[in-house]
Amino acid sequence: MVTEDGNENGHEDANENGVGNVRVDGNADVDAPVRVFVVDDQDLVREGITALLGIQPGIEVAGSARDGAEAAATAPACRPDVVLMDVRMPGIDGVAATELLRRSLPVCKIVMLTTFDDDEYVTRALKAGAVGYLLKNLPAVELARAVRLAHAGVAQFDQTVIANLAAGLPTPELLTPRETDVLRLVSAGATNKEIASRLYLSEGTVKNHISRVLSRLGLRDRTQAALYAKDNGLV
Repeated sequence: MVTEDGNENGHEDANENGVGNVRVDGNADVDAPVRVFVVDDQDLVREGITALLGIQPGIEVAGSARDGAEAAATAPACRPDVVLMDVRMPGIDGVAATELLRRSLPVCKIVMLTTFDDDEYVTRALKAGAVGYLLKNLPAVELARAVRLAHAGVAQFDQTVIANLAAGLPTPELLTPRETDVLRLVSAGATNKEIASRLYLSEGTVKNHISRVLSRLGLRDRTQAALYAKDNGLV
């Protein structure tokens, strides 16, 4: 479960390559290599990704497929921990394949890996059960890191994707003046303690305000809250 203050039940951050992380659970076996299955209809891209991941520490390539139909048919037997799924593919696309694999591999984490950052694709992929959405411009080391984190229960989202989603979220009129003040300070990077001091509130009250802000605006975490504030002219 993701919580607003990044405690033991939830955590979010963004690394230097613009990938936002949201912890969703923590049940991964850190000692075993992460078995990854790659789905992409472009042979050169698919083979390149599998080759690059195959030499990364802690990663084992379990298999690959050239489209959604092949992935749905062959991935279960490969027992992957993580599937890297392209979005646009002929026949069964990545979203439909994700729905199929979520039924046959309910524990497996599926991360979309694509060149398309269209928010419609993002929304459809997340509804289908994907736990992340990354763009293909990631360096190999960062892609391997994303695979490991996905297996560990940390959802992965490109910052461009998060910004696009935030841009389409509800307007500030949904918030009270006090909640808007709290949101502005969150977007400025203030901690709960700092917000409490600035607004003469208890830290518990600040936490409650932030939880209501996230809930009312349909946001997952403080990163999205900061992007929302920026995109809506609050900072």
